Amino acid sequence: MEFEIWMLLGIPLFFALGWIAARVDIKQLLSESRTLPRGYFRGLNFLLNEQPDKAIDAFIDIVKLDPETVEMHFALGNLFRRRGEIERAIRVHQNLLSRPDLPAEEQAHGQYELGMDYLKAGLLDRAEETFNLLLETSYGAQGRRALLEIYQREKEWPRAIEAALGLQESGAGARQKEIAQFYCELAQDALVHMHTDDAMALLDKALQADRKNVRATLLSGDAQLVKGDAEGALVTWRRVEQQSVPHVALVAQRLMDGYRKVGRPQEGVNLLRSYLAEASSIDLIEVVFKAVIELDGVDAAKQLMIEELRRNPTLLGLDKLLEARLMDAPADVWEELSMVKNLVRGYTQKLARYQCSHCGFKARQFYWQCPGCSRWETYPPRRTEELNVMN
Repeated sequence: MEFEIWMLLGIPLFFALGWIAARVDIKQLLSESRTLPRGYFRGLNFLLNEQPDKAIDAFIDIVKLDPETVEMHFALGNLFRRRGEIERAIRVHQNLLSRPDLPAEEQAHGQYELGMDYLKAGLLDRAEETFNLLLETSYGAQGRRALLEIYQREKEWPRAIEAALGLQESGAGARQKEIAQFYCELAQDALVHMHTDDAMALLDKALQADRKNVRATLLSGDAQLVKGDAEGALVTWRRVEQQSVPHVALVAQRLMDGYRKVGRPQEGVNLLRSYLAEASSIDLIEVVFKAVIELDGVDAAKQLMIEELRRNPTLLGLDKLLEARLMDAPADVWEELSMVKNLVRGYTQKLARYQCSHCGFKARQFYWQCPGCSRWETYPPRRTEELNVMN
């Protein structure tokens, strides 16, 4: 009972202490707000009302009245950069960096913002030079990320690998996926110039960085085929199934061509049909469809498409079935079937695209790096219609 009475007596005390603390905070807030220029609130109000032009004018007035206001310089420079007025943004940040009394932290911040100005302007040499100054500062991780972007734009893959490794070592997150892709870029260039041994060594490094990198496996098989080892290439390409079942569609044509090369096309068709049963795909169907017509005839191809449409009804699948029907259609129905097929084909051409899962950029061909947002491995290996059916 005594404990409960003590608690009841303590409640008013807690309320009183809270009231006093609130009063102190309010007084401090009011005191700090009085020290801010009136233009600051005007500029902030314009920003909140999405009036950047008037906000810039207000912030310019503040900087003129009080050149020592560091945060106003940063706010003004960023506003200029977002509006595309890069020259004015550069002048603001250069003016800030010219101050001899600028603290080290603000100096690094200013260098970073100036580097971003150069990057936005496409002045990559100046941007690279500026970001390199940040590597031993508190903005080292941001500098390395910017350098990584620059090296990718310039396709300087060895330097991109170095920058990505530096980010990993600094604790800024894993970069194995990107590093593997950079090695693949180097390997692909080596293959173009017929330097197959160099390509194989680079692809080994890619797979060491990321064991699930499908592109490295595809290119490894290509390199073996160039060296005349078709059987070895087939073994390598079949590893894609272990890495990612949906990606077998990307290796299907290689496998079929490889089995033809070694004189075992039927084995290739059987393998691809087993993949089809496991992970149906329009691109995979395309390869199997042509191979079945070639080896087993039109009736077998029609039966294949009927089975696939029952499992996965898509316009792209219907288009292939109509194609097979037209091959042996009687003359009196051929014209009607042809009209239907052309109508379906018109729709399928809009659907037969890959779509980036990050930015939504659509493309007719598969990309390892999205042309829209420059991110790696953001394209699912399925066409948009298939993804919509799956969802």
